[in-house]
Amino acid sequence: MKVMLRNNEAGNLEVYVAKKDLEEEVVSQKIEGDNKILTLGNGWELSIPKDQPEKLPTTIEAKRLD
Repeated sequence: MKVMLRNNEAGNLEVYVAKKDLEEEVVSQKIEGDNKILTLGNGWELSIPKDQPEKLPTTIEAKRLD
């Protein structure tokens, strides 16, 4: 799924999923192999490429983990 990564007003990383109309703050991040796992405030875990662009906001492909 396509997600947008951006910084919120407090300067924290935030994820927006347009198809789900979901906007959540990232509460933790960890590296697993070639991917970065983002844990959102609602409990979702998203896997994104570790080499994501540094400049925000950006839209990337993410995979929701079960």
